[in-house]
Amino acid sequence: MANLKRSTIGTICFAALPISVPAAAQSLNYDTLASLEEPLAFEIGDATVQVKGVADVPVMLNVDNRVFEGDVNVTFTGNVEVSAEMQLGNRWNIGAIYFGQYSEDANEYSDNVAGFIRTSWGTVIGGNVSGLVRESTRRRRGVGNANLAFDDFYGGLARWGGGYSGRFGPVTMTSIVDENGDFEVGGEFQRPIGVRDMRFATRMRKSRYLTADETTQLSSEAVGAVGEIVYGSSLFDLGVGYENLNGSGLNLDRWFVSGGGQHKVGSISFSAAGHYGELDGSAEYSTAFGVGYDIARGLSTNLGFNTRKANVERNNIQIVDEDEKKATASIRYSF
Repeated sequence: MANLKRSTIGTICFAALPISVPAAAQSLNYDTLASLEEPLAFEIGDATVQVKGVADVPVMLNVDNRVFEGDVNVTFTGNVEVSAEMQLGNRWNIGAIYFGQYSEDANEYSDNVAGFIRTSWGTVIGGNVSGLVRESTRRRRGVGNANLAFDDFYGGLARWGGGYSGRFGPVTMTSIVDENGDFEVGGEFQRPIGVRDMRFATRMRKSRYLTADETTQLSSEAVGAVGEIVYGSSLFDLGVGYENLNGSGLNLDRWFVSGGGQHKVGSISFSAAGHYGELDGSAEYSTAFGVGYDIARGLSTNLGFNTRKANVERNNIQIVDEDEKKATASIRYSF
């Protein structure tokens, strides 16, 4: 079923860096729970198989006007990503990727699957690939359990599609077309300049958005850009975006800006980020604060505090309805 509604923050808040799979094939993990460890690798015949996984046990506290009287929830979430790749006689590489995640809080198992062909000219990939452009051009994920809401377009691509990704020197280009004919295209430039690492990314998406009350589907056209600088153990980035939602007598303009920073001292990492935007003149805002402590290889403890608020109704249609404050602490193991 097409993923036409903007995904909200999961009830479990995780954060880590996006993981990568063999040689330019993109990860299918579009959630915020991602492994930081190197994959386990072994050979089966002529194929190289890589396996990554994460187990996370969070304690979540919903904070409302009655502080510490909200719901406290202890759950489990785990995921695994398996990829297999082999080289043909013509030096093309073919492979497949499978990602699955179980969430006890939502009591559901979700998965993504894709196949790819990689050549010296880039990678052609098909399957559940709707998040590839977003993952390659987004702001860096927060530390620990930080998860910044609204830091994306409302409109989203359908579940199934196909695309291309190629690297040309310091520039990486990625494009996706979904089963409905909607598309997203983006590019990323990254290279060191002096003692600093600089990264710039931009993307454009034409997609669809299902309103918060699930009564109306709107067309979305959006563009965005991200700038990032890394100096030593510190990272700072800024993202901006514009989106137009139209349909059913509505024509709504949205703009937003998101920014934040991260720093690491020894085994401790921390991040802070904020977002402000307006949809047809109505404000949306969110914050995310996170701390992570590396206990041992693959084992860490993570903290986070996230807020989000946006309420927009037009023509008796609830466009977006979000209002939440949540604190999360968890123990996580990656392999």
